[in-house]
Amino acid sequence: MRLLQVVHQYPPSFVGGTELYTQFLAHGLVTRGNEVAVFHRESAVGTGLHQHRSDGLSLWAAWDGELRAARRFTASLYAPALLDSFRRALDANHPTLVHIQHLMGLPLAVVDELQARGIPYIVSLHDFWWVCANAQLITNYSQELCGGPRAYLNCARCALARIGCSYAWPLLPGLMALLAWRAARLRAGLRQAVRLIAPSEFVRQWYIAHGAESEHIVVIPHGIHLPAGAAAEEQQRERDALRCLYLGGISWQKGVHVVVEALRGARDVELWIAGNERSDPAYAAHLHAIAGDNIRFLGQLSRAEVWRTLSQVDVLLVPSLWYETFSLVVREAFAVGLSVLVSDLGALAEVAGNHGGGLCVPAGDVVAWRKAVQRLADEPARLMALRTRVSPPLTLEAHLDTVETLYDVSVG
Repeated sequence: MRLLQVVHQYPPSFVGGTELYTQFLAHGLVTRGNEVAVFHRESAVGTGLHQHRSDGLSLWAAWDGELRAARRFTASLYAPALLDSFRRALDANHPTLVHIQHLMGLPLAVVDELQARGIPYIVSLHDFWWVCANAQLITNYSQELCGGPRAYLNCARCALARIGCSYAWPLLPGLMALLAWRAARLRAGLRQAVRLIAPSEFVRQWYIAHGAESEHIVVIPHGIHLPAGAAAEEQQRERDALRCLYLGGISWQKGVHVVVEALRGARDVELWIAGNERSDPAYAAHLHAIAGDNIRFLGQLSRAEVWRTLSQVDVLLVPSLWYETFSLVVREAFAVGLSVLVSDLGALAEVAGNHGGGLCVPAGDVVAWRKAVQRLADEPARLMALRTRVSPPLTLEAHLDTVETLYDVSVG
């Protein structure tokens, strides 16, 4: 099958859950004999399109200026250079099916182009972007969880805060109308998709509550590719201190400061923090400033280093302050038999219960996080009991089986 994966950004320039998933999926599909191309956006001055091959993939990188917050939004509405690049990728690859992973920073007219050419497409719902322009359901003006659009007034306030114009009230009516138009376009795009893929039941139910048809959405959890030799190193767990790991984005909504505040100076506890600090230098500097001597910053890790680090710690911490839709790193922890402590929000609570080896902690509650971790440090038997309940996540091979079956049905 000739497949085109469309994603807003791609490794190595950008490394996140959606980007890594797209990369894993694309490579897996190639190994199964499919012709796979990936179309994505880069951040660069000017406009252009670059195509090259890597490990059997045809990679198409388009750019139309540097990726800043305002430009990501306006590109959705009008970006003729990016649309032209997408058309060239379609002409060159003649895909049987297109899988849209994410369109943030790409023109919504991509969907119109697929419909005009009669090319079926599937959409993965990696976050809330198809309803929330902010994608994360956290308000820019108050840093609070949001339930979704309320006549688009709250959405307009978010947009103003995002661009630093919180008090430009005369712009609100126009922004409300613009965001309502955007939402209508996106709803139409979702309706025309052959299928929508939700990575968790939480995401499926959220989108149904916001207008998606229940029979149109299937839940397919992401699969994990476990490299040879990636396993927990039991002999390294004989140490004086409980070794905790935070692995992920270094940003406020990920709640890294919550565990830093909770664990600085904690008795018999170490905290390792791994992630790209350049994405938010001011926040990263704040974390360094408030960290205690028992907290160590590892920086951004390669994929090999991720697996090695997971094998060297006792528990993974995921203190997110927003509704995670899925968590690859939690599944990777489970894949090596590692227990997790997660916030009680979104799909994190779901996965902790489904896989048995996790505990939920109230999101943002520094005292609760301190108590939960300290109890594991003081009661090693409790940690071992948690680890015995860890069940392995879906493998990448099993995930590919399910996705390929969906592809076959979609073009049949």
